[in-house]
Amino acid sequence: MQINNRSFSSKPQKQFALFHLGFRAFFFGAAIISIISMLVWMLILQFGLNLSLIKISSYQWHAHEMIFGYSLAVISGFLLTAVKNWTSVQTPQGKSLAILFAIWFVARVLWMFGSTHLAIAAVFDILYAVLLVAAVSYPIFKAKQWNQLFLLSKLILLLIFNGLFYLAALNILNIDINFGLYGGLYLVIAIIFNMGRRVVPFFIEKGVGYSVKVVNRQWLDVSIAVLFTGFVVSELMLKYAFLSASFATGVFLLNAVRLMGWYTKGIWKKSLLWSIYLAFWFITIGFFMFAIHYFWGFPKNLAIHLMTVGGIALFTVGMMSRISLGHTGRDIAKPPAGVKFALGILVLAVISRVFIPLVDMADYQLWIGLSQLLWIVSFLIFMVVYLPIFIKPREPQIK
Repeated sequence: MQINNRSFSSKPQKQFALFHLGFRAFFFGAAIISIISMLVWMLILQFGLNLSLIKISSYQWHAHEMIFGYSLAVISGFLLTAVKNWTSVQTPQGKSLAILFAIWFVARVLWMFGSTHLAIAAVFDILYAVLLVAAVSYPIFKAKQWNQLFLLSKLILLLIFNGLFYLAALNILNIDINFGLYGGLYLVIAIIFNMGRRVVPFFIEKGVGYSVKVVNRQWLDVSIAVLFTGFVVSELMLKYAFLSASFATGVFLLNAVRLMGWYTKGIWKKSLLWSIYLAFWFITIGFFMFAIHYFWGFPKNLAIHLMTVGGIALFTVGMMSRISLGHTGRDIAKPPAGVKFALGILVLAVISRVFIPLVDMADYQLWIGLSQLLWIVSFLIFMVVYLPIFIKPREPQIK
């Protein structure tokens, strides 16, 4: 049957597809846990919910689930899908993927009870991370794609930092519990830098609808990587404020130059382009805020949330939206209408959490609460829009 010189090769199959490929299960899981954990955090911060927290603070509880719950789930879905494409070696699917997902999910459920079951949560969380590293490593080593080891090393470091967090929280290792949290946060940002450098210029060139060549410079990539590494080492180990501020300033300036080289006005017409581009800017400006924190006492908390809500959340929602369309045979140029609303509401959450408090710190708690509410609404929209895509089989191929 010919339709505009194209034909459908087959009819859609009626079957449950959530565990067909890694992005389906873990993007769905990330959306669910982002809503639940943010709702609990809102109840704690705004309404005084007494979550059982003995060995960790409520802020550490929140940070852990955003980094090692939500962010790691998104990274898992991306890597389990991308590595299969890069290597042509199958990553976990079906029962093996369901088991991997279940281990991750059990850890998340245990975290909803605060620190009551922290030791058991640690076992499931670390087991999950070890299995994930194995699932990603096997195709890379089998295909001998040694260029992927750089990304794999970051995944292993995430496992290590999560382990250090648990060892500190359980009083097994006498280190600052925040060492694991900040180490995890900076690794997530490093992964976004690495992923973004690979895909954002390509997405822009192919997605704006006209011929454009964005500028990429290797010296910028190398310089940013060196400065970012220096910033992380100074922050986590040296704790030398002036050095941290200097590295942060360098990361800000060079990333700004790189982003200006990626710019073309057509991105603002495509929600799946402006979201990831703007997220990069939020992270970049976050480094500027880090610098002025050390030089002029700017609230470090705002810098962190610009990087997390504005950078990590906006980038991951944009990427999840695009990847889910592309890998289910749908048109990435025509995302569901709800996507732009989810992304736009998330930007409003950033404004409420970071920028409004700059001029109205007296109502800081109110703006945090509004940001939390906007976050929940944004991810609810994303989940409702994409749940049918996650559970239904890939669209039939068009020839």
